[in-house]
Amino acid sequence: MGIGLAAPAAAAHASAQPAAVSGFTLTPRRIGASITVVVALIGAVIGGRALARGVDGAGAANGRRGAIVALVLGPIGLAGGGLVVATANGGLGTGNGLGGGVVAMAVGLIGMTFGGLALVRSRRMG
Repeated sequence: MGIGLAAPAAAAHASAQPAAVSGFTLTPRRIGASITVVVALIGAVIGGRALARGVDGAGAANGRRGAIVALVLGPIGLAGGGLVVATANGGLGTGNGLGGGVVAMAVGLIGMTFGGLALVRSRRMG
């Protein structure tokens, strides 16, 4: 009877470990992290373009608009990435989107920085 009780306990312990997922498997959490990275990346690119536009003074209104878009999308990427990182159950390679969440946080922060610098520059010029 001791052997019969030991087998289910060992099976329960084995199932508590997060299973490793292939690097190419798209899990729902990886898809969410990827979408968050794309949003943050769009904010960073638009913020970088707005910062580059503000240098010559031409198109200052477009630079201000791009800065505001970057200041909206950057925090969305930062918060979304933080949410993914905070709710990830396992480490990298478990399919929880932890790597994508960290990348989204970093890129969102870059987008916020570019947007803030572009907005300050557009206020000085215009």
